[in-house]
Amino acid sequence: MGGETDVLRGTLDLMILKALAEGPMHGYGVVQWIRQTTDETLMVDDGALYPALHRLRKRAWITADWGRSENNRRARYYALTEKGRSQLETEVKAWTAFSAALWKIVDAR
Repeated sequence: MGGETDVLRGTLDLMILKALAEGPMHGYGVVQWIRQTTDETLMVDDGALYPALHRLRKRAWITADWGRSENNRRARYYALTEKGRSQLETEVKAWTAFSAALWKIVDAR
C-alpha cells in the first residue's frame, strides 16, 4: 500500500473525535495524531480534514477557539464537547460491529 491508505468514507469523523478525546488540538495536531497512532499507515490531507472539522462543529460535536501553537503561531484549536463524547461512543460501537463483520468475510474459507 505504499504507506498511504485512503480513509474509508465515514471513518474520518471517528478518527477526529478519537484524537480530540486526548485533548484539544489544532488541525495539524489531529493529522499527526492519526499518522502516529496508525504507524503512518493512514494519512489525512487538509482537503478532507478541514471540511470534516467544519461539519463536526456544525453538529456541535466539537468547538473551536483560537490559540498559539507550539511554535508560537496563531492556530485554531478544536475540542470535544459532551455531545461529541457521546457521539464518539456511538461511532466506536458501530465501527466495532462493522469491523467484526468485515473480518468474518476476510477470514471466510
